[in-house]
Amino acid sequence: MDAYGIVKALHVISVIAWMAGLLYLPRLFVYHAAEAPGSATSETFKVMERRLYRAIMNPAMMATWIFGLTMLWMTPGWLQDGWMHAKLFLVLVLTASHHMMGRWRKAFAADGNEKSTRYFRIANEIPTLLMIVVVFLVITKPF
Repeated sequence: MDAYGIVKALHVISVIAWMAGLLYLPRLFVYHAAEAPGSATSETFKVMERRLYRAIMNPAMMATWIFGLTMLWMTPGWLQDGWMHAKLFLVLVLTASHHMMGRWRKAFAADGNEKSTRYFRIANEIPTLLMIVVVFLVITKPF
């Protein structure tokens, strides 16, 4: 077991945890948006969303970035590859999505959500599509 292998394993574990949150939180928003503000169910969703975002998603996103950047530091030649530029761009988009979800969570927490369940159903697909493209880029290294 070498240092690179350990960092890579930690990166993959972090990505899995982060993606789980990015895929699940918007699904919670779909159900939350259908509930009346202040209802018992709405209050339960607030707790679930806060715990998911703060205890799982935030640490997983930070670990993903730390281990990913560590791998780049260990293999600097990747920065010359077009696939890595595309991957980094898409990871930035995933990070922006993460922070957008944080703003939506805060709106729900303040009983101020104005978006529909349909909006969140569509938003739920964005991380999935980005993940698919990132995986293909990393595995196939097309350019």
